Amino acid sequence: MVDLKTDASIDAMYSAGQVVGRALTAVREAADVGVSLRELDEVARAVLRGAGATSPFLGYRPSFAPTPFPAVICASVNDAIVHGIPTGYRLRDGDLLSVDCGALLGGWAGDSAISFVVGRPRPEDLTLIDTAERALTAGIEAAVVGNRIGDIAHAVGTVCRAAGYGIPAGFGGHGIGRRMHEDPGVPNEGRPGRGMPLRHGMVLAIEPMLIAGGRDGYHPDPDGWTLRTDDGSRAAHAEHTVAITEAGPRVLTAREPVRQGAAS
Repeated sequence: MVDLKTDASIDAMYSAGQVVGRALTAVREAADVGVSLRELDEVARAVLRGAGATSPFLGYRPSFAPTPFPAVICASVNDAIVHGIPTGYRLRDGDLLSVDCGALLGGWAGDSAISFVVGRPRPEDLTLIDTAERALTAGIEAAVVGNRIGDIAHAVGTVCRAAGYGIPAGFGGHGIGRRMHEDPGVPNEGRPGRGMPLRHGMVLAIEPMLIAGGRDGYHPDPDGWTLRTDDGSRAAHAEHTVAITEAGPRVLTAREPVRQGAAS
């Protein structure tokens, strides 16, 4: 069942989304060679705490997970696609880091993700990240009243496949509102003109996930959470929470630019 949000509810979700945006910006600014993933999780916790928000990630345990998730961010390094648990691993020069974060504020959820390189980037990593962002932009542009879920999926998948990247099957975006995961699912590949019609008041988390090697295979780590590429190639993840309105898509998790001189 899809819960259509009122305009006032969308405004409240924007407030939650802005907390997520500030947390991701703070994490990106703190990320540097030698910084641990656990330290980055603490940075995000401080932002949530300062905003009076809580984390929908912390303690979350879906049916596939052997244990509740122990952090407020997912921190996925290099060949990790999504759901990486922040550990004591210290970032190295050239690491590709994907960070996913959520917030609950006033009973509403926000969810967003970014990927970036710590230290000196490899050109192919920058291209991968740029493609993930372009796929996200294409998905957002397709999120308009009168289109269908398949139009978003097709827009995302077309950008990914045209660049030669893999897409992990079975993982994609989702509805969001009072809970982090609501109906409908939003695949990262699909046929245009198919699926549920998009209506004013729907709020979706759109999140392309790309595998650099071009194949779609992945496997879980022994921790039961982290998903890694089968071919060992690097991955990137981009996500925004987007409200569908008569005036066009409204990005609720838009972020401030990273300060000059911060890690990139």
